[in-house]
Order: sequence, then structure tokens, then C-alpha cells
Amino acid sequence: MLVQASQGQSGSAHVVVLGNEKGGSGKSTTALHIAVALMKAGQRVATIDLDCRQQSFTRYINNRQAWARRTGLELELPVHRCVKAGLTMHVADNENSELQQFTDAVSAVERTFDFIVIDTPGTDSYLMRLAHSMADTLVTPINDSFLDFDVLGTVDPQTYAVTGESHYAEMVRDTRRKRRQLDGASSDWIVVRNRLSMIGSRNKQLVAEGLNELSFRLGFRSVDGFAERVVYREFFPRGLTALDDIDEATLGTRPNLGHVTAREEVTSLLRQLKLPLDERGRRRAANRTEWFNSVDKPLEVHDILGA
Repeated sequence: MLVQASQGQSGSAHVVVLGNEKGGSGKSTTALHIAVALMKAGQRVATIDLDCRQQSFTRYINNRQAWARRTGLELELPVHRCVKAGLTMHVADNENSELQQFTDAVSAVERTFDFIVIDTPGTDSYLMRLAHSMADTLVTPINDSFLDFDVLGTVDPQTYAVTGESHYAEMVRDTRRKRRQLDGASSDWIVVRNRLSMIGSRNKQLVAEGLNELSFRLGFRSVDGFAERVVYREFFPRGLTALDDIDEATLGTRPNLGHVTAREEVTSLLRQLKLPLDERGRRRAANRTEWFNSVDKPLEVHDILGA
């Protein structure tokens, strides 16, 4: 049985955008974990994939749907839309087609869902910038290295002191400024350090110090994300997350310490995002838990996103 996000009347959805101009930083993995966590907290969630070529976010969700059907498990699924790449010989026509798809996708859900989670491509484009300008919460995952740090800032090669801002950081600053000018709102920008080494190192310390210095310049919060664990790569083919039931039926294999630790990591990250939960959603989650407990079928639905 599949659990679809339900519809109802509400105000404008809170938009969470996953963005970074460098691939392989864990945007799609982080996006699905955020979406699933929100649904487990009773929120109505829609998702949009703007990465027309890779479509990793879409494949992750499709894998989740297929695994749920194959196993009969109750796995939360968002209402999902994927923007298809324009296929004409004219760039302008392609961009117009993609923009129209995105506009239609947002219009269809912005008033009836609590959250919209948008995964963006790792390339600069009008559509990618538009999504960033819409973000109420912008999440930028980066791998814990100076290679990924380079999309945010430059450093002195001898001292590793921050010497300036890079292309992606400048783009985000520009879109945030335009957002403030448009409606007076400001987005909460969080830089998430992924693929963290579980062993302390000089590189780890230097990256942390650089991000801390850059955060004052650019106005973002830096938080720890996912460590370098095999389990995150194993989740993708089945569309699973660290927040799903950690048992043999769900995983297809016996759980290990890595699965448990991954859940603790994800829970910690999501708390630090401080996403605004709709109180009605909290009650829906609590009522669902109470009902499952009353029929002697426990369901783990933790309020892991409290501010």
C-alpha cells in the first residue's frame, strides 16, 4: 500500500530548494530525506525535479514507489513532477517549455500543500536561478573538501584563509537580494557538509574554519550532514531513506550499526534545518501513530523536525 500526500486547503507552501552548481554533493539524497521526514511528521509534501538530464531525484522516488509495490510496504510518497528537457533545435523554445512546466507544477501545488521540495541541476540556468529566488529554505550540500568549497569561496593556498566569494555564492546572494526587493522575505540558507570523514583530520578542520568565516560574509548557516557511509548508496535502488523502518523486510537485508547511525545523522540534520511544521500536520501524524498503536501495529513517526 502506498501512502500519498493528501490535499486540502492551506496557505502558500514553504519552498525548500536543494542547490549547488557542483554535482555529486548529495542534493537528491538530501532532498528525499527531507521530503520523507516532512511526510512522516504529517506534512503534505510535493516535490519537483528540475534536473532535466540527470533526473536522479525522480529516479530515487520512482525506485521508492517500485519497492513499495514489490514488498507491500507502506512507504510515504510525495506528489512529484519532473520537468522534461526541451527537445527542439531552438534554445529559447526549450527554455520556454521548461519554464512553463515548472510554472504549472508550482501552481498546481502551492496552495494545497505544506511544503514543496525542489531539486535543482548542477548547472547555472534561468530555471535554476528562478528556483533559488523562490526558496524559503535553501539547502546547499557540499562534500567536505576544498574542491567543493570552491563553489562558495576562494582560499589562500598557503594559509587557507578565505580570500573571496565564488560564482555560486555570488548567484545566491543576487537571488536573495532580488527576493527581498520583491516581497520583503528572506530565505534561510544552510550549507550542509556531506561525506564527512569519521576520522578527524587537518582538512576537516580547515574546511570547517573556512565555512565558518564565509558564513559571516554570505549569511548562511553551516551544519554537519551525512558521513561517508555505504548505506546511503545502498538506499537508492530501493528508494529508501534512513528514516524508514530499519528492519529486514524494509531493507531486504539485516540492518547493521551503519543504518542506525545514519538515522541519527539524518535526524540531527533535519532538526538543524528548523523547518516550520504546520500544526495540523503534527496532529495528523500523532493521530496516525495513536491509531496504529491501538491496533497493535506500531509505526515510528517521530517529530524530528521541531524548531
